[in-house]
Amino acid sequence: MPTKGKTWSPTRREQDVLEVLWNGEKPMTASEIVGANPDLTMNTVQAVLRKLLGQKIIEVADIVYSGTVLSRSYRPIISHDEFIASQFSQDLERLNKTISKTALLTTLFDAETDRERVKKEIEELEQMLAEYKKKL
Repeated sequence: MPTKGKTWSPTRREQDVLEVLWNGEKPMTASEIVGANPDLTMNTVQAVLRKLLGQKIIEVADIVYSGTVLSRSYRPIISHDEFIASQFSQDLERLNKTISKTALLTTLFDAETDRERVKKEIEELEQMLAEYKKKL
């Protein structure tokens, strides 16, 4: 992720390019990214790749032939799960300023339709809270 302590809110196009890279089975060139998502243009992809490289979100995996031309292939440095966790953490930080953790959990549990799942999650939370309390 970008420099520690700084938040990163990706643009829609950055997310589009990252989704293609995460879903790819191997590192991809700019033209392969465009081929995987027709909503993207080559100019947009190249600009986004430069930005993501600068932010150390992706890296150059290799230099490969794309037809008869040498091209860089790219791979993400962070996993999709790490990205989602980071975004959730940033969202939670913003939410903490307006809503309590108790109210947030209540909302999450109220939104769940599977009551058995809620019971299981509450039991897991109780165990986690007991362990956390011991550490304090």
